[in-house]
Amino acid sequence: MTTRPSVIETPTREAMRIAGDKVHSDRVIEVRYPWTGEVVATVPKASVDDVKRAFAIGRAYKPTLTRYERYRILMKAGELLAARKESMARLITLESGLCIKDTLYEAGRASDVLLFAAQQALVDDGQCFSCDLTHHGKSRRVYTMREPMMGVISAITPFNHPLNQVIHKVAPAVATNNRMVLKPTEKTPLAALALADILYEAGLPPQMLSVITGDPKEIADEMLTNENVDIVTFTGGVPIGKYIAAKAVYKRQILELGGNDPLVVMDDADVAKAADLAANGSYKNSGQRCTAVKRILVHEKIADEFTEALRAKTAAWSYGDPLDPKVDMGTVIDEPAAMLFERRVNDAVAQGARLLHGNQRAGASYAPTVLDRVRGEMEVVKQETFGPVSPVMTFTDIDDAIRQVNSTAYGLSSGVCTNRTDDIMRFVKELNVGSVNVWEVPGYRLEVTPFGGIKDSGLGIKEGVQECCKGFTNVKTYSIPW
Repeated sequence: MTTRPSVIETPTREAMRIAGDKVHSDRVIEVRYPWTGEVVATVPKASVDDVKRAFAIGRAYKPTLTRYERYRILMKAGELLAARKESMARLITLESGLCIKDTLYEAGRASDVLLFAAQQALVDDGQCFSCDLTHHGKSRRVYTMREPMMGVISAITPFNHPLNQVIHKVAPAVATNNRMVLKPTEKTPLAALALADILYEAGLPPQMLSVITGDPKEIADEMLTNENVDIVTFTGGVPIGKYIAAKAVYKRQILELGGNDPLVVMDDADVAKAADLAANGSYKNSGQRCTAVKRILVHEKIADEFTEALRAKTAAWSYGDPLDPKVDMGTVIDEPAAMLFERRVNDAVAQGARLLHGNQRAGASYAPTVLDRVRGEMEVVKQETFGPVSPVMTFTDIDDAIRQVNSTAYGLSSGVCTNRTDDIMRFVKELNVGSVNVWEVPGYRLEVTPFGGIKDSGLGIKEGVQECCKGFTNVKTYSIPW
């Protein structure tokens, strides 16, 4: 049975404001529910002048919040978010098409981010160095302290986690007493606006967080080049990330880009357990995660057994109406994305891959899909396929597995299924990725732990609450007589 959403009201005046003032414009952006295509909300379509004003207000404001005050704001925001978990999850589902199971999980993760950020606000981040350590030393001590950025943080976020991608940038900014101008993607701006309201309600001065909604073709360059910007933090695709790297020039950059993450299944693996990880890693969040399982490399000795186990789990994975609490997977972000996955799978089949399940599309709805006999030159695995597709490839031995993992332009994360310690340590040391998870999906992490990739997956600068707090601050050293 299809559950029709109620068309929600345009976000509140508080959430629409730029640093305390509503956007004065008749221009709007329609937000559509991918399952039905209907408009569920409208948000302001900001101009370049709106963006300039937001950065100017942020730069002029000097935050004075103590560590304790930042801690209390973040904790209060976490309490408010937890109390509104169901309504926030529904909001995310309406703007993204993600199933309610996934969006409830996302809202819970966001509360974790606020908790870790609150704790980080209380951390004494300074160091002390004695200066009489060598023969020419002195009786002095050198101290360090971390200070917020002189200017404003420019943050740009994608559609795949409308709340969690935003909160991973906003919460560390609050924890470090920074000011931020945030541009969520025009496809899923509602959760970002709702989060801003929660933070304002929790006591955050509105000048510390402005949310800009607009057309990136019109305002993105100003987000990168504005004179009041000290740092650009972006999560999204590789082409845009490289454009930012070239355009922002002499500004600090944190770029968390795409992935082509493998799950490696060795011949000693528990096949049923590995197939369960493969299905969860491929289909959760409709496969729309930079750390989703996008390539499954299986030892040739167990390939047939594993592939059949994965096919059975995929066939049992329900998909459809995102608001149905029993459904395991909703839609992808829009119909063009679903059409791209369908075309890539068809191309792979034409080149010799075998379709075992799925590849059915209706609008933005795309079935969980399993392929085997996939080769590395096929587009479905050579490029990042950002959807619910499980391409199975084979390898002969660990050297072959490592070679195949490292053969792409990406280097974000990985999962490994084996019980042999020597193989585990080879994967940890030799895979050219930012993280290796043994008996887990590539996307496993805590919200506080370092996260990020290398090669086309990013500049090697880590995210995660702790690392983000470091990236959003400057280190100052000073010395005094001892």
